[in-house]
Amino acid sequence: MSKLFYQTRLDRPDLDRAEGIYMWDQSGKRYIDGSSGAMVSNIGHSNPAVLEAMRHQMEKATFGYRLHFQCDAAEELAELTAARCPDDLNRVFFVSGGSEAVESAIKLARQYVLTQGQSQRYKVISRMPSYHGATLGALALTGYAPMTAPFDPMMQAMPKIPAPRAYLDGLDPDDPATGLHYAQMLEQEILDQGPETVMAFIIEPIGGASTGALVPPAGYMQRVREICDTYGVLLIHDEVMTGAGRTGKFLGAEHWGAVPDIIALSKGFGCGYAPLGAMIARDPIVDAVLDAGGFIHGHTYAGNPLACAAGAAVIKEIDRMSLLQNATDQGASLRAHLQSLMQKYPLIGDVRGQGLLMAFELMADRQTKAALPKEVNAFNRLVEIAYQNGLIIYSRRTRGGLSGDHFLVCPPMIIDDAQMDEMIGLLDKSLGQFFAEIKVG
Repeated sequence: MSKLFYQTRLDRPDLDRAEGIYMWDQSGKRYIDGSSGAMVSNIGHSNPAVLEAMRHQMEKATFGYRLHFQCDAAEELAELTAARCPDDLNRVFFVSGGSEAVESAIKLARQYVLTQGQSQRYKVISRMPSYHGATLGALALTGYAPMTAPFDPMMQAMPKIPAPRAYLDGLDPDDPATGLHYAQMLEQEILDQGPETVMAFIIEPIGGASTGALVPPAGYMQRVREICDTYGVLLIHDEVMTGAGRTGKFLGAEHWGAVPDIIALSKGFGCGYAPLGAMIARDPIVDAVLDAGGFIHGHTYAGNPLACAAGAAVIKEIDRMSLLQNATDQGASLRAHLQSLMQKYPLIGDVRGQGLLMAFELMADRQTKAALPKEVNAFNRLVEIAYQNGLIIYSRRTRGGLSGDHFLVCPPMIIDDAQMDEMIGLLDKSLGQFFAEIKVG
């Protein structure tokens, strides 16, 4: 009996090896990594250039504490990262993962407002549903009851506004009036809370696990930026899932020309080759905090040489293989395939996403948007059927974690036409088995 434990008693086979978009267990069974793990393995598994960069760094040093030494690998990765961020988002703080990146962002925001003599600002508005990480600080921003409820007494409650789920509300996502409608909820919440108390607003430019690749309605991102500027509220983009090219741009927010004050990156930033994430902030924010005595925050492995060497190699491989373009092209192909499956299976009620961050949602009725009965357990059962068929996909409860079922289909950005057809074939097979099992649709 294994001494390991994670979230559940779910039994999985031992991993033997992984290459490209494929993974093999120790029995020799092959799986298509149709979710890139948890939307992590953007450039695929076992990339030779990344492995070589890590070997080279391992021969020099695997650890150097950031307060004792500078590190060429960290400096290079910071330069590569800042060069891909807009305006004066030039300052990079490395972490080990997405939760750490979000924690770092809200701690930097708090210390910045203190330098501005605004100690009354501490509230961070987020959205419902949303997911921003598993630490207590990040959970306080998360709007997903199954993950937050057990820890509510231990956290400072933060205000929430509705996520812009136009498809559920019967609104046209392409109408700028829809974007304005949802953005005005932010302004109203700022006014209700008292603008002098609101420090920041945090959003995923394109929804991740909690909303299933939700694309914001027209005008939303731009109006959110204007509202934050009006009330002196810092805008934080959680690009942990959308960053590093998955949507066809290095940053998801680039699709709307929206520029935040602070960015959180992870997942595809290091692509799973080593634990890695980053917070990127505007020059004036960082300078103000450093001039006031320093950033009161840190993690032991921040700027780890081996992780940073991997991250720099990942960015170079994204460029070398033109993976932003491939994510755009294959994302269009994936969307078309999912829409075809939607025509075949009436219980697929919505297809959404950007680039290779795509999702579909199952519904009992497309017209009313009614969710499947909870006892069907679709979000677990379809994933399990697909897994047995050799396809890995990722699911969550759509509606605040309590009901509804969406499935993220997010293969590595290296996927080609033949592999896309193979993946869709397995998904089609799995959907057919699932609907036959529940005897509907």
